[in-house]
This record gives sequence, structure tokens and C-alpha cells, in this order.
Amino acid sequence: MFERPQSGERALLLHVDTRARPLTEQAREEFSDLARSAGAIVLGRHVVKRSVPDAKFLIGTGKVAELKDAVANDKVELVLVDHPLSPSQERNLEKEIECRVLDRTGLILDIFAQRARSSEGKLQVELAQLRHLSTRLVRGWTHLERQKGGIGLRGPGETQLETDRRLLDDRIRVLRSKIDRLAKRRDQMRRRRVKAEVPTVALVGYTNAGKSTLFNAITKADAYAADKLFATLDPTVRQVRLPRGVNAVLADTVGFVRDLPHELIAAFRSTLQEAREADLLLHVIDVSDAEHRDRMRDVSYVLEEIEAGELPVVEVYNKIDRTGHPPRVDDDEAGAPRRAWVSAVSGQGLDLLVDAIERQLYPDRIIGRIVLSAAQGRARAALLALGAVRAEADRDEGGWDLEIELPRADYRRFCSREGLEPTLMVDVELGIEASASIESGTG
Repeated sequence: MFERPQSGERALLLHVDTRARPLTEQAREEFSDLARSAGAIVLGRHVVKRSVPDAKFLIGTGKVAELKDAVANDKVELVLVDHPLSPSQERNLEKEIECRVLDRTGLILDIFAQRARSSEGKLQVELAQLRHLSTRLVRGWTHLERQKGGIGLRGPGETQLETDRRLLDDRIRVLRSKIDRLAKRRDQMRRRRVKAEVPTVALVGYTNAGKSTLFNAITKADAYAADKLFATLDPTVRQVRLPRGVNAVLADTVGFVRDLPHELIAAFRSTLQEAREADLLLHVIDVSDAEHRDRMRDVSYVLEEIEAGELPVVEVYNKIDRTGHPPRVDDDEAGAPRRAWVSAVSGQGLDLLVDAIERQLYPDRIIGRIVLSAAQGRARAALLALGAVRAEADRDEGGWDLEIELPRADYRRFCSREGLEPTLMVDVELGIEASASIESGTG
């Protein structure tokens, strides 16, 4: 058995096209992008078509021999396989071609390890890596051999494999304990936001769809954003002031990808809690991507995995500057926003999106005009304290003409407290119910 090299970036890509996992050009390009995101120097690619994967090597013996020659001739240090490998398949391939082999899951884990910045993110990535490694301890390295027999060669009673497995289990327990403590702290922060009645909006979507750029555009933050896969790993949370004076919290979460490893979904469950417990999800979609509908299905699958599939969603079709779509918001039959067409880079449609967020979070609001007499100064002060006054004008005969907006429940309490009788009308322009003007001369 050869010694696995500890480093190496000269990589060969291996794509396997099967009936269960048909290969598309977009899938090939995505895997190439993943390899480059990890820092690999891609020397070439091989495509293998099989009806079903080979149990021993994943690919046929003839292709294994061809791969071995390519590794030797091009001085390849790493073979990246765009297909899940069982531990035995990975081990057999490495032994046969004498080169380190990494499947899609291992590659994504490596990228996450590079991107993690916060202590929680680093702990979660390490936990995912150890869970993945725990299934691949058998004869991956020559020092992990079974106990040798013979005089002077008998071990102390525990093999190196058993020792490493025990150390791995101990480290996993420590990581879980630390992550649980951090998760409790994050839960406390969420509970404070809930207690303060500040709704949370979580950005979700396929990796490189433009979530972080959109996050920065809305919040005026400087979160890291780049045109590469998994540019952002650690969640970022910022408070946003919506147009009519109400607050919300916007959370940028890790991007999803096709065949996201289950180890990562499990390890990042606490981080993805921001999405699972949000009041609203913004599903950011790269509308310029020819396969964006497939990407949407992949994201929906992960949302179901983290039990966030039933949350209200506004689909945000980003990058319309590349497609020529006009900025707009599409409402459903009930008048609730369902799709927004924007460009986070150029700013097209962002004002419409922010307005749609507010309409979705605060659907039951009163907008209208109320007239108060000079004797109703207390009522005016109460409306100002609620932050409900959008515009105000003094009346010639005394009193005030107020344009107000506030939640219906607050409006009803205000009317009851001030002895006013609310009258309702339909604001045709906005398409929502609003309060009519109220003439009252009593305090």
C-alpha cells in the first residue's frame, strides 16, 4: 500500500455518467468550479459511461488502467471523482492508481474547511470531516495496519486502527459539546429577537446565486461576497429598517449545492437554524443560469431536510441585468408577494423587493387618513408615539389632517382607547384594506 501524500493540487477530474446520475454539461462545469474553488490545478478530465457503478472501483478495470497511465504521465497528485465513493471503492482506486482519491463529498468538505472563519463554523466543518473520515479509517495509511504476529512484533492489545477510531470518537464528542453550547447561545439571541417582536428574514439559495451581494445591497453591510462557489460560509445577521419605519433582521446563510453531503447538513443544522426559524425565506435564484429550475429543486430538497419546507417564501430572481428582465414583483391571487425580479449588482428592483418583504411580514396593516380636532392632542401624540404618522398637515380651523399607517391590531386599540369609531374602506391603488378619514370633535 502506498503512502498517501499530505498535499497536492495537480488534479485530474473523473466524471461518471450513470442511469441514476446522468451527466450534463452544467454538472461538469460545476464540478470543475468546485475543484478550482478548492485550489486545485485541473490538468484534465475523464468521462466514464456506465449503466450501473462497478462495486469494486466504481468504474471498469479498463478505465482504471487508463487512469493509472494518465496519473503517471501527467504527474497527477489528486484524482477528484464527481460521484459518491464508498470507503472500499476509494481505497481500491487509490491502491490501483497509486494516487490520492477524493470524491465529491470530500471535496466540498475541503472547501468548507477553507471558508470557515468563525469558531462555530470551524467546529462544524471539523465535525463533518471527522464523521466522513470515521468511515474511511480502514487501511487508508500504512501505519494503520492490523496487529502483527511473531516474536517481538506483538502489540499491546489494541490495534492502531482501534486507537485512531477511539480518538476520533472522543474528538467528535468534544466537538458536539462545544457546538451545543454555541447553539444555545444562538438560541438565546433568537429568543431575544422574538421577544422584541422583530421578524427574521433568511436568505437561502444555491451557492453563487448572489445571496451575499443582495445581503450587502439591502443592509449596506460589507459581508464578503465573490463570484465563486461557497464564498460565504458563516451566517451573518443584520438589522434592517423597512420603508414604513418597522424593523426586521436579515440573515445570510450558507449556500446549497447539488448532492450536498449529509454530513454537512447534519453538522450545520444549528447554523441553518436561522433559516428553519425565520419568519420569511428569500429564495435567491440566479435567473441567468440555464439550470436554475433544477437548482431550485435542490434548494427545496435541503429546506425539507432541515424542516424549513413549510415556511413562507418569496422567490428572488437575481441577476436580471444579465437577462434583460424588467424589475417587478409578482403577487399571488391573495395579493401576497411571491416573486421579485431584481439585480443585486445594479440595484434594479431592490426597492420593490424591500417593499415586498414588508408586505409579506406585515400584511395586516391599516393605511389611510384621519382628521383630529384641536382637542384631540392626546390622540395625535399616541399616533406619533406608535410611529404611525406618515404625513401631517395643520387644518385652518384647528386640528390636524394625518396620513397614518400601522398594524390593524394597534389601530383598533388606538380607536378603543381614544373613543373613535373606525370605518373601513378599500384603498384601490394599493389593493389593501385601509382606514377611512374620521371626523370627530370629541376627545
